[in-house]
Amino acid sequence: MSDTGFLAILIQMVGSTLRVSTPLLFASLGGLMSERSGVVNIALEGMMLIGAFAAATVAFVTHSPWLGAAAGMGAGLLLAACYGLFVIQLRADQIVAGTAINMLAAGITPFLSKIFFESTGSTPSLPLDDRFQSAPIWIAWILVIVCWAWVNFTPTGVWLRFAGEKPEALQSAGISVIRVRWCAVLASGVLAGLGGASLSIFLASSFSRNMTAGRGFMALAALIFGKWRPGPTAVACLLFGFADALQIRLQGVVLWGTEPVPVQFIQILPYIATVLVLAGAVGKSRAPGALGVAFKKG
Repeated sequence: MSDTGFLAILIQMVGSTLRVSTPLLFASLGGLMSERSGVVNIALEGMMLIGAFAAATVAFVTHSPWLGAAAGMGAGLLLAACYGLFVIQLRADQIVAGTAINMLAAGITPFLSKIFFESTGSTPSLPLDDRFQSAPIWIAWILVIVCWAWVNFTPTGVWLRFAGEKPEALQSAGISVIRVRWCAVLASGVLAGLGGASLSIFLASSFSRNMTAGRGFMALAALIFGKWRPGPTAVACLLFGFADALQIRLQGVVLWGTEPVPVQFIQILPYIATVLVLAGAVGKSRAPGALGVAFKKG
């Protein structure tokens, strides 16, 4: 292979990595907001899924990707409000409630697509002008910087950290832990919904059934690997994005012999990367001290 050909492939891989890691970035930042406040959010998958459906539907009707993205964020916010009601107000088990939210999203999106489009779980394809081209990439990385600065250098960022580490101390200082956690969970839903929107109107041209394909859990894995910090979490998202871009690139490529590598084997690369990252992070990451612990005002 010539140097020019190698450079072209390298540039293509970098571009693909940035594109496919964008939904993970949005979702992982959302997870960071929730988990730094002490609320485990495995419902990211469901919030992304409902956001993807809402974004594709509204973009199709309005011919505006921006309105579609707003709808995705709104749908994620709505689902996050349901989640917050159960885990913050009613102090339900966060893992069980998150699983229920994921199941709800997986079931309601095909139902809504049947009502609106008479399909079995998809929305009509969007023309190129009704989709994002590169804006989500820029927005995601700007949000990484903003999130890092906010968490580390602002009073409300300190409140967020204390809500997840020492909620009793925060409450004794006159700051409502319940209110901080509510704001964090709602922000988590907005960002996860935006991640779903970037799936359906940026990476793809429509919504399809269960199109998140575990990306919400990958975002959580990136968050754990990144030790609940924006910068390292973004690096983990890039790693997963590279694995995803690589599996797309390798489909149909002959690596040995005369037969191409089986597609099924290639498609598991992102999930193998997730398992390896989690295995490497076990025992090395320290979660927020009050993560998963329901707070009850004394």
